Amino acid sequence: MNRIDKLFQDKKERVLNVYFTAGYPQLNDTTTILEALETSGADLIEIGIPYSDPIADGPTIQESNGVALENGMSLKVLFSQLKDIRDKVSVPIVLMGYVNPIVQFGMENFCAKCEEVGVDAVILPDLPMFEYLEMYKPMFEKHGLYNIFLITPQTSDARIKQVDENSNGFIYMVSSASTTGAKTSISLDQSDYFARVKNMNLKNPTLIGFGISNAETFDKACENANGAIIGSAFIKAISEEGNLEEKISGFVKSVKQ
Repeated sequence: MNRIDKLFQDKKERVLNVYFTAGYPQLNDTTTILEALETSGADLIEIGIPYSDPIADGPTIQESNGVALENGMSLKVLFSQLKDIRDKVSVPIVLMGYVNPIVQFGMENFCAKCEEVGVDAVILPDLPMFEYLEMYKPMFEKHGLYNIFLITPQTSDARIKQVDENSNGFIYMVSSASTTGAKTSISLDQSDYFARVKNMNLKNPTLIGFGISNAETFDKACENANGAIIGSAFIKAISEEGNLEEKISGFVKSVKQ
């Protein structure tokens, strides 16, 4: 069974997915962050593959992408860092990135590497569904890899149903039509959208991302979904001075309370 399915089978609510950029703050921090996140209570971990033009990401994650690339992070380096990760980390791991570097790496090669190191799913915001279904789905299935789709407040009910039909693992609910970034509260419009999706009774679990930054926004998101995704606020937390593991532990505890 895919680890994501197992997670949602065992835990139906308040699932915390934490995002960080591979190779940030330092090139070799990847495994330290993964281990500390699991120890601190993250249920699922999303690793960002740094890219020079990350279209869905706001300033904080864009900046971390730039630093990571300067540090020398690449897909080849990331897979070498993740080589033995399943000896130490058991929570589901998702890679989030953009199609260009993966196509250059080779999609079949990428899927095989994900299976080899124990990656459970991939989020590729700029991969159209029709392209995935026509060209890449058999590769993903061969290697037991899930492709996670995103929906937004502008996504029609018909499209959401199509996403649900072609999804495994979970659906990524983008909270607003904007880029990633920490916000301190959830608007009324967002609440209406969350409720609309919740009432559709989709077969896949949902996680809300973009703008989730603290205990308040995490709690609000969890009222209408199976959990939430935190990225920019976590990147900011690990950018500050101090011991990396302690910063991670403090941040996760502050969100989950």
